[in-house]
Amino acid sequence: MKDHQTIIVIDFGGQYNQLIVRRVRNQNVYAELISADSSIEKIKSYDPIGIIFTGGPSSVFAENAPSVTKEVFSLGVPVLGICYGMQLTAHLLGGTVIHAPVREYGRQKITYSDSALFAGVKKENYCWMSHTDQVSALPEGFSVVASTDTCKIAAYENKDKGIYAVQFHPEVVHTLEGNTILHNFLYNICKANGDWKMSDFVGEQIKAVREKVGDGKVLCAMSGGVDSAVAATLLHKAVGSNLTCIFVDHGLLRKNEAEEVMSVFKDGMGMNLIKVDAKSLFLKDLRGVKEPEKKRKIIGKDFIDVFSAEAKKLGKVDFLVQGTIYPDVIESGLGKSAVIKSHHNVGGLPSVVDFKEIIEPLRSLFKDEVRKLGLELGLPERIVNRQPFPGPGLAVRIIGNITKKKIAIVQDADYIFREEIAKAGLDKEIWQYFAVLTGMHSVGVMGDERTYDYTIALRAVTSVDGMTADWADIPHDVLATISSRIVNEVKCVNRVVYDITGKPPATIEWE
Repeated sequence: MKDHQTIIVIDFGGQYNQLIVRRVRNQNVYAELISADSSIEKIKSYDPIGIIFTGGPSSVFAENAPSVTKEVFSLGVPVLGICYGMQLTAHLLGGTVIHAPVREYGRQKITYSDSALFAGVKKENYCWMSHTDQVSALPEGFSVVASTDTCKIAAYENKDKGIYAVQFHPEVVHTLEGNTILHNFLYNICKANGDWKMSDFVGEQIKAVREKVGDGKVLCAMSGGVDSAVAATLLHKAVGSNLTCIFVDHGLLRKNEAEEVMSVFKDGMGMNLIKVDAKSLFLKDLRGVKEPEKKRKIIGKDFIDVFSAEAKKLGKVDFLVQGTIYPDVIESGLGKSAVIKSHHNVGGLPSVVDFKEIIEPLRSLFKDEVRKLGLELGLPERIVNRQPFPGPGLAVRIIGNITKKKIAIVQDADYIFREEIAKAGLDKEIWQYFAVLTGMHSVGVMGDERTYDYTIALRAVTSVDGMTADWADIPHDVLATISSRIVNEVKCVNRVVYDITGKPPATIEWE
Protein backbone atom coordinates (compact mmCIF):
# COMPACT_ATOMS: atom_id res chain seq x y z
CA MET A 1 0.00 0.00 0.00
CA LYS A 2 2.93 2.33 -0.56
CA ASP A 3 0.83 4.17 -3.19
CA HIS A 4 -1.17 5.64 -0.32
CA GLN A 5 -0.38 7.70 2.71
CA THR A 6 -0.19 5.29 5.63
CA ILE A 7 -0.89 5.42 9.35
CA ILE A 8 0.93 2.73 11.33
CA VAL A 9 -1.02 1.34 14.30
CA ILE A 10 1.34 -0.40 16.72
CA ASP A 11 -0.36 -3.29 18.48
CA PHE A 12 0.03 -3.62 22.26
CA GLY A 13 -2.66 -6.30 22.61
CA GLY A 14 -5.78 -4.24 23.27
CA GLN A 15 -9.27 -5.49 22.44
CA TYR A 16 -10.06 -2.50 20.20
CA ASN A 17 -6.91 -2.60 18.06
CA GLN A 18 -8.56 -3.74 14.83
CA LEU A 19 -11.27 -1.18 15.46
CA ILE A 20 -8.69 1.62 15.46
CA VAL A 21 -7.49 0.54 12.02
CA ARG A 22 -11.06 0.40 10.74
CA ARG A 23 -11.88 3.84 12.15
CA VAL A 24 -8.86 5.33 10.39
CA ARG A 25 -9.66 3.65 7.08
CA ASN A 26 -13.28 4.79 7.33
CA GLN A 27 -11.91 8.33 7.20
CA ASN A 28 -10.22 7.58 3.84
CA VAL A 29 -6.74 7.13 5.30
CA TYR A 30 -4.98 3.78 4.88
CA ALA A 31 -3.83 2.13 8.13
CA GLU A 32 -2.03 -1.08 9.02
CA LEU A 33 -1.66 -2.87 12.34
CA ILE A 34 1.87 -4.04 13.09
CA SER A 35 3.41 -5.85 16.04
CA ALA A 36 4.93 -3.94 18.95
CA ASP A 37 8.17 -5.85 18.42
CA SER A 38 8.56 -4.54 14.85
CA SER A 39 11.97 -3.05 14.16
CA ILE A 40 12.46 0.66 13.56
CA GLU A 41 13.53 -0.28 10.02
CA LYS A 42 10.19 -1.95 9.40
CA ILE A 43 8.32 1.08 10.76
CA LYS A 44 10.34 3.38 8.52
CA SER A 45 9.66 1.16 5.50
CA TYR A 46 6.01 2.20 5.58
CA ASP A 47 7.00 5.87 5.35
CA PRO A 48 4.08 6.66 7.69
CA ILE A 49 2.48 10.08 8.02
CA GLY A 50 1.58 9.22 11.61
CA ILE A 51 1.78 6.48 14.25
CA ILE A 52 -0.85 5.32 16.74
CA PHE A 53 -0.02 3.29 19.86
CA THR A 54 -2.97 1.08 20.85
CA GLY A 55 -4.27 0.14 24.25
CA GLY A 56 -3.38 -3.17 25.86
CA PRO A 57 -3.88 -5.28 29.00
CA SER A 58 -0.31 -4.92 30.31
CA SER A 59 1.19 -2.58 32.86
CA VAL A 60 4.34 -0.68 31.94
CA PHE A 61 5.76 -2.04 35.22
CA ALA A 62 5.39 -5.68 34.15
CA GLU A 63 8.60 -7.57 33.44
CA ASN A 64 7.67 -8.48 29.86
CA ALA A 65 5.54 -5.44 29.11
CA PRO A 66 5.38 -4.72 25.36
CA SER A 67 7.31 -1.66 24.29
CA VAL A 68 8.83 0.15 21.32
CA THR A 69 12.15 1.82 20.69
CA LYS A 70 12.33 5.51 21.62
CA GLU A 71 13.53 6.15 18.07
CA VAL A 72 9.85 6.18 17.06
CA PHE A 73 9.56 9.63 18.61
CA SER A 74 12.43 10.91 16.47
CA LEU A 75 10.99 10.00 13.07
CA GLY A 76 9.49 13.43 12.62
CA VAL A 77 5.92 12.11 12.30
CA PRO A 78 3.07 12.65 14.81
CA VAL A 79 2.36 10.01 17.43
CA LEU A 80 -0.94 9.35 19.21
CA GLY A 81 -0.90 7.10 22.28
CA ILE A 82 -4.17 5.52 23.39
CA CYS A 83 -4.68 4.08 26.91
CA TYR A 84 -1.66 1.76 27.43
CA GLY A 85 -0.08 3.65 24.54
CA MET A 86 -0.42 6.86 26.53
CA GLN A 87 1.15 5.33 29.63
CA LEU A 88 4.01 3.80 27.62
CA THR A 89 4.72 7.13 25.90
CA ALA A 90 4.99 8.92 29.25
CA HIS A 91 7.08 6.10 30.71
CA LEU A 92 9.57 6.10 27.80
CA LEU A 93 9.94 9.89 27.75
CA GLY A 94 10.56 10.41 31.47
CA GLY A 95 7.06 10.81 32.92
CA THR A 96 5.58 8.86 35.84
CA VAL A 97 2.98 6.10 35.68
CA ILE A 98 1.26 4.82 38.83
CA HIS A 99 -1.34 2.25 39.80
CA ALA A 100 -4.46 4.41 39.99
CA PRO A 101 -6.13 4.72 43.40
CA VAL A 102 -9.50 4.46 41.64
CA ARG A 103 -9.81 2.25 38.56
CA GLU A 104 -11.82 3.92 35.81
CA TYR A 105 -13.98 1.75 33.64
CA GLY A 106 -16.87 2.71 31.37
CA ARG A 107 -18.44 6.02 30.45
CA GLN A 108 -16.87 9.00 32.20
CA LYS A 109 -17.38 12.76 32.14
CA ILE A 110 -14.36 14.52 30.66
CA THR A 111 -13.28 18.13 30.19
CA TYR A 112 -11.19 19.02 27.13
CA SER A 113 -8.82 21.99 26.89
CA ASP A 114 -7.72 23.83 23.75
CA SER A 115 -5.76 21.45 21.52
CA ALA A 116 -5.55 20.63 17.83
CA LEU A 117 -6.63 17.13 18.86
CA PHE A 118 -9.94 18.39 20.23
CA ALA A 119 -10.77 21.08 17.66
CA GLY A 120 -14.54 21.33 17.20
CA VAL A 121 -15.24 18.97 20.11
CA LYS A 122 -17.53 20.07 22.97
CA LYS A 123 -15.38 20.93 26.01
CA GLU A 124 -17.66 19.18 28.52
CA ASN A 125 -18.14 15.70 27.18
CA TYR A 126 -18.17 11.94 27.74
CA CYS A 127 -15.48 9.36 26.98
CA TRP A 128 -14.91 5.61 27.48
CA MET A 129 -12.25 4.63 30.00
CA SER A 130 -10.74 1.23 30.74
CA HIS A 131 -7.59 1.41 32.85
CA THR A 132 -5.96 0.59 36.19
CA ASP A 133 -2.69 2.49 35.72
CA GLN A 134 -2.51 6.19 34.85
CA VAL A 135 0.01 8.93 34.22
CA SER A 136 0.68 11.00 37.36
CA ALA A 137 3.52 13.23 36.12
CA LEU A 138 4.26 14.37 32.57
CA PRO A 139 7.57 14.28 30.73
CA GLU A 140 9.28 17.62 30.39
CA GLY A 141 7.73 19.90 27.77
CA PHE A 142 4.27 18.26 27.85
CA SER A 143 0.98 19.78 29.01
CA VAL A 144 -2.39 18.39 30.16
CA VAL A 145 -5.25 18.89 27.69
CA ALA A 146 -8.07 16.81 29.24
CA SER A 147 -9.10 15.52 32.66
CA THR A 148 -11.81 13.60 34.51
CA ASP A 149 -12.71 13.67 38.20
CA THR A 150 -10.51 10.66 38.95
CA CYS A 151 -7.90 11.03 36.18
CA LYS A 152 -6.34 14.48 36.19
CA ILE A 153 -4.16 13.63 33.17
CA ALA A 154 -6.73 12.16 30.78
CA ALA A 155 -4.87 13.57 27.75
CA TYR A 156 -1.58 15.36 27.15
CA GLU A 157 0.41 16.82 24.27
CA ASN A 158 3.70 18.22 23.13
CA LYS A 159 2.67 20.26 20.13
CA ASP A 160 6.23 21.02 19.02
CA LYS A 161 7.18 17.32 18.93
CA GLY A 162 3.81 16.22 17.52
CA ILE A 163 3.19 13.79 20.37
CA TYR A 164 -0.36 13.38 21.70
CA ALA A 165 -1.87 10.89 24.10
CA VAL A 166 -5.30 10.06 25.54
CA GLN A 167 -6.17 7.76 28.42
CA PHE A 168 -9.62 7.02 26.97
CA HIS A 169 -10.63 5.18 23.78
CA PRO A 170 -11.68 7.54 20.96
CA GLU A 171 -12.24 4.59 18.63
CA VAL A 172 -15.30 3.22 20.50
CA VAL A 173 -18.78 4.62 19.98
CA HIS A 174 -19.17 5.31 23.72
CA THR A 175 -16.66 8.17 23.44
CA LEU A 176 -18.78 11.02 22.13
CA GLU A 177 -17.15 12.75 19.15
CA GLY A 178 -14.38 10.13 19.15
CA ASN A 179 -14.38 10.06 15.35
CA THR A 180 -13.84 13.84 15.35
CA ILE A 181 -10.82 13.39 17.61
CA LEU A 182 -9.34 10.78 15.27
CA HIS A 183 -10.17 12.99 12.28
CA ASN A 184 -8.30 15.86 13.95
CA PHE A 185 -5.25 13.66 14.45
CA LEU A 186 -5.33 12.42 10.87
CA TYR A 187 -6.10 15.64 9.03
CA ASN A 188 -5.10 18.53 11.33
CA ILE A 189 -1.98 16.96 12.82
CA CYS A 190 -0.77 14.31 10.32
CA LYS A 191 -1.96 16.39 7.32
CA ALA A 192 -3.62 13.41 5.63
CA ASN A 193 -5.04 13.99 2.17
CA GLY A 194 -7.68 11.23 2.30
CA ASP A 195 -6.34 9.20 -0.62
CA TRP A 196 -7.61 5.76 0.49
CA LYS A 197 -10.65 5.02 -1.70
CA MET A 198 -12.12 1.65 -2.63
CA SER A 199 -12.54 2.69 -6.27
CA ASP A 200 -8.76 3.22 -6.48
CA PHE A 201 -8.14 -0.11 -4.75
CA VAL A 202 -10.13 -1.97 -7.42
CA GLY A 203 -7.99 -0.63 -10.26
CA GLU A 204 -4.73 -1.20 -8.40
CA GLN A 205 -5.60 -4.81 -7.51
CA ILE A 206 -6.75 -5.70 -11.00
CA LYS A 207 -3.51 -4.26 -12.41
CA ALA A 208 -1.40 -6.09 -9.81
CA VAL A 209 -3.18 -9.42 -10.44
CA ARG A 210 -2.74 -9.10 -14.22
CA GLU A 211 0.96 -8.43 -13.80
CA LYS A 212 1.38 -11.42 -11.48
CA VAL A 213 -0.77 -13.93 -13.37
CA GLY A 214 0.07 -13.08 -16.98
CA ASP A 215 -1.21 -16.03 -19.03
CA GLY A 216 -1.24 -18.37 -16.02
CA LYS A 217 -4.14 -20.59 -14.98
CA VAL A 218 -5.97 -19.59 -11.78
CA LEU A 219 -8.20 -21.78 -9.58
CA CYS A 220 -10.68 -20.59 -6.93
CA ALA A 221 -12.95 -22.45 -4.50
CA MET A 222 -16.31 -20.68 -4.59
CA SER A 223 -18.26 -21.23 -1.38
CA GLY A 224 -21.08 -18.76 -2.04
CA GLY A 225 -19.91 -16.63 0.90
CA VAL A 226 -19.04 -12.94 0.58
CA ASP A 227 -15.23 -13.29 0.73
CA SER A 228 -14.87 -15.98 -1.93
CA ALA A 229 -17.50 -14.26 -4.12
CA VAL A 230 -15.66 -10.92 -4.06
CA ALA A 231 -12.22 -12.51 -4.52
CA ALA A 232 -13.46 -14.55 -7.49
CA THR A 233 -15.14 -11.52 -9.06
CA LEU A 234 -11.99 -9.43 -8.78
CA LEU A 235 -9.92 -12.21 -10.37
CA HIS A 236 -12.52 -12.64 -13.10
CA LYS A 237 -12.30 -8.92 -13.91
CA ALA A 238 -8.51 -9.23 -14.03
CA VAL A 239 -7.87 -12.47 -15.93
CA GLY A 240 -11.24 -13.51 -17.41
CA SER A 241 -11.31 -17.07 -18.78
CA ASN A 242 -7.93 -17.87 -17.21
CA LEU A 243 -9.85 -18.24 -13.93
CA THR A 244 -11.77 -21.42 -13.12
CA CYS A 245 -14.00 -21.55 -10.05
CA ILE A 246 -15.29 -24.74 -8.47
CA PHE A 247 -18.50 -24.57 -6.44
CA VAL A 248 -19.16 -27.65 -4.30
CA ASP A 249 -22.87 -27.91 -3.49
CA HIS A 250 -22.98 -29.96 -0.30
CA GLY A 251 -26.72 -29.50 0.13
CA LEU A 252 -26.34 -27.57 3.39
CA LEU A 253 -26.78 -24.07 1.99
CA ARG A 254 -29.76 -21.79 2.53
CA LYS A 255 -32.85 -22.28 0.37
CA ASN A 256 -32.21 -21.45 -3.32
CA GLU A 257 -28.63 -20.35 -2.53
CA ALA A 258 -26.88 -22.79 -4.87
CA GLU A 259 -29.13 -21.74 -7.74
CA GLU A 260 -28.47 -18.06 -6.98
CA VAL A 261 -24.69 -18.58 -7.02
CA MET A 262 -24.86 -20.14 -10.48
CA SER A 263 -27.30 -17.51 -11.75
CA VAL A 264 -25.21 -14.53 -10.61
CA PHE A 265 -21.70 -15.75 -11.37
CA LYS A 266 -22.03 -18.20 -14.28
CA ASP A 267 -25.10 -16.93 -16.12
CA GLY A 268 -24.88 -13.24 -15.20
CA MET A 269 -21.13 -12.64 -15.24
CA GLY A 270 -20.03 -15.37 -17.60
CA MET A 271 -17.60 -16.75 -15.05
CA ASN A 272 -15.99 -20.12 -15.75
CA LEU A 273 -17.77 -21.76 -12.81
CA ILE A 274 -18.08 -25.52 -12.35
CA LYS A 275 -20.81 -26.76 -10.01
CA VAL A 276 -20.30 -30.15 -8.37
CA ASP A 277 -23.47 -31.71 -6.97
CA ALA A 278 -22.18 -33.62 -3.94
CA LYS A 279 -25.32 -33.54 -1.79
CA SER A 280 -25.71 -37.32 -1.62
CA LEU A 281 -22.07 -37.84 -0.55
CA PHE A 282 -22.27 -35.34 2.31
CA LEU A 283 -25.64 -36.66 3.45
CA LYS A 284 -24.35 -40.26 3.45
CA ASP A 285 -21.22 -39.40 5.46
CA LEU A 286 -23.19 -37.31 7.97
CA ARG A 287 -25.79 -40.01 8.60
CA GLY A 288 -26.23 -40.63 12.31
CA VAL A 289 -23.57 -38.08 13.34
CA LYS A 290 -24.74 -35.80 16.17
CA GLU A 291 -21.57 -34.26 17.64
CA PRO A 292 -20.96 -30.76 16.16
CA GLU A 293 -17.18 -31.02 15.85
CA LYS A 294 -17.46 -34.39 14.14
CA LYS A 295 -19.91 -32.86 11.65
CA ARG A 296 -17.41 -30.10 10.88
CA LYS A 297 -14.56 -32.55 10.30
CA ILE A 298 -16.62 -34.74 7.98
CA ILE A 299 -17.78 -31.74 5.96
CA GLY A 300 -14.24 -30.37 5.77
CA LYS A 301 -12.80 -33.70 4.58
CA ASP A 302 -15.55 -34.29 2.05
CA PHE A 303 -15.21 -30.77 0.67
CA ILE A 304 -11.48 -31.19 0.10
CA ASP A 305 -11.96 -34.64 -1.47
CA VAL A 306 -14.64 -33.40 -3.88
CA PHE A 307 -12.76 -30.21 -4.74
CA SER A 308 -9.45 -31.99 -5.33
CA ALA A 309 -11.07 -34.62 -7.55
CA GLU A 310 -12.56 -31.87 -9.72
CA ALA A 311 -9.37 -29.80 -9.67
CA LYS A 312 -7.29 -32.76 -10.90
CA LYS A 313 -9.39 -32.81 -14.06
CA LEU A 314 -7.98 -29.36 -14.85
CA GLY A 315 -4.36 -30.45 -14.53
CA LYS A 316 -1.67 -28.19 -13.12
CA VAL A 317 -2.69 -24.63 -12.23
CA ASP A 318 -0.37 -21.72 -11.60
CA PHE A 319 -2.28 -19.89 -8.88
CA LEU A 320 -4.78 -20.76 -6.15
CA VAL A 321 -7.08 -17.94 -4.99
CA GLN A 322 -8.08 -17.62 -1.34
CA GLY A 323 -10.49 -15.15 0.22
CA THR A 324 -8.23 -14.43 3.21
CA ILE A 325 -9.17 -11.08 4.76
CA TYR A 326 -7.25 -8.80 7.14
CA PRO A 327 -8.63 -10.19 10.44
CA ASP A 328 -7.43 -13.66 9.33
CA VAL A 329 -3.95 -12.24 8.76
CA ILE A 330 -3.93 -10.49 12.14
CA GLU A 331 -5.16 -13.59 14.00
CA SER A 332 -2.48 -15.72 12.38
CA GLY A 333 0.27 -13.55 13.83
CA LEU A 334 1.30 -10.00 13.01
CA GLY A 335 4.40 -9.55 10.93
CA LYS A 336 4.27 -13.12 9.66
CA SER A 337 2.84 -14.70 6.53
CA ALA A 338 -0.84 -15.52 6.83
CA VAL A 339 -1.55 -19.05 7.98
CA ILE A 340 -4.02 -20.83 5.72
CA LYS A 341 -7.46 -20.56 7.30
CA SER A 342 -8.73 -23.70 8.99
CA HIS A 343 -12.08 -23.14 7.32
CA HIS A 344 -13.68 -26.05 5.52
CA ASN A 345 -13.56 -24.48 2.07
CA VAL A 346 -9.89 -23.47 2.04
CA GLY A 347 -8.09 -25.21 4.88
CA GLY A 348 -6.56 -28.21 3.14
CA LEU A 349 -6.70 -27.09 -0.47
CA PRO A 350 -3.01 -26.18 -0.88
CA SER A 351 -2.01 -29.75 -0.04
CA VAL A 352 -4.26 -31.33 -2.69
CA VAL A 353 -3.95 -28.82 -5.56
CA ASP A 354 -0.88 -28.69 -7.79
CA PHE A 355 -0.12 -24.97 -7.95
CA LYS A 356 2.81 -22.51 -7.76
CA GLU A 357 1.52 -19.63 -5.67
CA ILE A 358 -1.43 -18.41 -3.60
CA ILE A 359 -3.20 -15.15 -4.48
CA GLU A 360 -5.00 -13.38 -1.63
CA PRO A 361 -6.46 -10.18 -3.13
CA LEU A 362 -8.47 -9.29 -0.01
CA ARG A 363 -5.80 -9.83 2.63
CA SER A 364 -5.52 -6.11 3.48
CA LEU A 365 -9.30 -5.57 3.85
CA PHE A 366 -11.77 -5.79 6.72
CA LYS A 367 -15.19 -7.39 6.17
CA ASP A 368 -16.98 -4.09 5.67
CA GLU A 369 -14.34 -3.09 3.12
CA VAL A 370 -14.79 -6.41 1.30
CA ARG A 371 -18.49 -5.57 0.97
CA LYS A 372 -17.65 -2.10 -0.40
CA LEU A 373 -15.26 -3.71 -2.86
CA GLY A 374 -17.99 -6.11 -3.98
CA LEU A 375 -20.30 -3.21 -4.77
CA GLU A 376 -17.50 -1.43 -6.64
CA LEU A 377 -17.06 -4.60 -8.71
CA GLY A 378 -20.75 -4.55 -9.62
CA LEU A 379 -21.97 -7.47 -7.51
CA PRO A 380 -25.67 -7.36 -6.50
CA GLU A 381 -26.33 -5.97 -3.04
CA ARG A 382 -28.09 -9.19 -2.00
CA ILE A 383 -24.80 -11.06 -2.56
CA VAL A 384 -22.49 -8.43 -1.06
CA ASN A 385 -24.57 -7.85 2.07
CA ARG A 386 -25.27 -11.52 2.68
CA GLN A 387 -25.14 -12.39 6.37
CA PRO A 388 -22.31 -14.35 7.93
CA PHE A 389 -22.85 -18.06 7.32
CA PRO A 390 -21.01 -20.91 9.07
CA GLY A 391 -18.56 -22.94 7.01
CA PRO A 392 -20.39 -26.24 7.72
CA GLY A 393 -23.63 -24.54 6.66
CA LEU A 394 -26.94 -25.77 8.03
CA ALA A 395 -25.25 -28.80 9.61
CA VAL A 396 -24.63 -26.67 12.71
CA ARG A 397 -28.17 -25.25 12.63
CA ILE A 398 -29.69 -28.70 12.92
CA ILE A 399 -29.23 -30.01 16.43
CA GLY A 400 -28.45 -33.71 16.35
CA ASN A 401 -28.21 -35.95 13.30
CA ILE A 402 -28.69 -34.66 9.75
CA THR A 403 -31.37 -35.94 7.38
CA LYS A 404 -32.75 -34.72 4.05
CA LYS A 405 -36.09 -34.02 5.73
CA LYS A 406 -34.49 -31.93 8.48
CA ILE A 407 -32.50 -29.90 5.95
CA ALA A 408 -35.72 -29.05 4.10
CA ILE A 409 -37.44 -28.04 7.36
CA VAL A 410 -34.73 -25.62 8.46
CA GLN A 411 -34.32 -24.24 4.92
CA ASP A 412 -38.03 -23.45 4.67
CA ALA A 413 -38.26 -21.96 8.17
CA ASP A 414 -35.12 -19.88 7.62
CA TYR A 415 -36.44 -18.62 4.27
CA ILE A 416 -39.68 -17.40 5.88
CA PHE A 417 -37.77 -15.73 8.72
CA ARG A 418 -35.46 -13.87 6.33
CA GLU A 419 -38.34 -12.91 4.02
CA GLU A 420 -40.41 -11.37 6.83
CA ILE A 421 -37.42 -9.54 8.34
CA ALA A 422 -36.79 -7.95 4.92
CA LYS A 423 -40.50 -7.06 4.53
CA ALA A 424 -40.38 -5.31 7.90
CA GLY A 425 -37.34 -3.29 6.80
CA LEU A 426 -35.18 -4.77 9.58
CA ASP A 427 -32.63 -6.56 7.39
CA LYS A 428 -30.16 -3.65 7.52
CA GLU A 429 -30.47 -3.25 11.31
CA ILE A 430 -29.94 -6.88 12.36
CA TRP A 431 -26.42 -8.24 11.98
CA GLN A 432 -27.43 -11.89 11.65
CA TYR A 433 -30.70 -13.80 11.81
CA PHE A 434 -31.53 -17.43 11.09
CA ALA A 435 -33.61 -20.44 12.10
CA VAL A 436 -32.39 -23.44 14.08
CA LEU A 437 -34.04 -26.84 14.02
CA THR A 438 -33.81 -27.91 17.63
CA GLY A 439 -33.72 -31.59 18.51
CA MET A 440 -36.82 -31.11 20.64
CA HIS A 441 -40.33 -32.39 19.93
CA SER A 442 -43.34 -31.05 21.79
CA VAL A 443 -47.09 -31.60 21.94
CA GLY A 444 -49.27 -29.33 19.84
CA VAL A 445 -52.76 -29.07 18.41
CA MET A 446 -53.32 -28.41 14.71
CA GLY A 447 -56.94 -28.50 13.59
CA ASP A 448 -58.59 -31.11 15.75
CA GLU A 449 -55.54 -33.32 15.96
CA ARG A 450 -52.82 -33.70 18.54
CA THR A 451 -49.31 -33.34 17.10
CA TYR A 452 -45.87 -34.20 18.36
CA ASP A 453 -43.52 -32.22 16.13
CA TYR A 454 -40.32 -30.18 15.97
CA THR A 455 -39.58 -26.85 17.63
CA ILE A 456 -37.91 -24.15 15.54
CA ALA A 457 -35.75 -21.60 17.38
CA LEU A 458 -35.26 -18.17 15.83
CA ARG A 459 -31.95 -16.40 16.46
CA ALA A 460 -31.36 -12.72 15.63
CA VAL A 461 -28.52 -10.58 16.97
CA THR A 462 -27.08 -7.11 16.68
CA SER A 463 -23.30 -6.84 16.59
CA VAL A 464 -20.38 -4.95 15.07
CA ASP A 465 -17.91 -7.77 14.47
CA GLY A 466 -19.45 -10.90 15.97
CA MET A 467 -17.08 -10.93 18.95
CA THR A 468 -19.95 -9.81 21.21
CA ALA A 469 -23.64 -9.64 20.35
CA ASP A 470 -27.02 -8.74 21.81
CA TRP A 471 -30.34 -10.30 20.86
CA ALA A 472 -32.34 -8.16 18.45
CA ASP A 473 -35.54 -6.63 19.80
CA ILE A 474 -37.80 -7.60 16.90
CA PRO A 475 -41.32 -6.10 17.16
CA HIS A 476 -43.82 -8.60 18.52
CA ASP A 477 -46.16 -8.31 15.53
CA VAL A 478 -43.29 -9.26 13.20
CA LEU A 479 -42.39 -12.25 15.37
CA ALA A 480 -46.06 -13.25 15.46
CA THR A 481 -46.26 -13.20 11.64
CA ILE A 482 -43.06 -15.24 11.33
CA SER A 483 -44.25 -17.81 13.88
CA SER A 484 -47.67 -18.13 12.24
CA ARG A 485 -46.16 -18.63 8.78
CA ILE A 486 -43.64 -21.22 9.95
CA VAL A 487 -46.13 -23.45 11.77
CA ASN A 488 -48.62 -23.16 8.92
CA GLU A 489 -46.24 -23.49 5.95
CA VAL A 490 -43.43 -25.75 7.19
CA LYS A 491 -44.29 -29.40 7.66
CA CYS A 492 -43.50 -31.14 10.95
CA VAL A 493 -43.15 -27.91 13.00
CA ASN A 494 -45.70 -27.01 15.67
CA ARG A 495 -43.79 -24.59 17.91
CA VAL A 496 -41.54 -21.53 17.41
CA VAL A 497 -39.38 -19.96 20.15
CA TYR A 498 -37.17 -16.85 20.10
CA ASP A 499 -33.64 -16.93 21.57
CA ILE A 500 -33.05 -13.88 23.82
CA THR A 501 -29.51 -14.73 24.96
CA GLY A 502 -26.53 -12.43 24.33
CA LYS A 503 -22.96 -13.35 23.47
CA PRO A 504 -21.52 -13.96 25.99
CA PRO A 505 -22.73 -16.16 27.67
CA ALA A 506 -24.05 -17.87 24.54
CA THR A 507 -22.46 -18.02 21.09
CA ILE A 508 -24.30 -16.70 18.04
CA GLU A 509 -24.62 -20.14 16.44
CA TRP A 510 -26.17 -22.94 18.46
CA GLU A 511 -23.46 -25.48 17.60
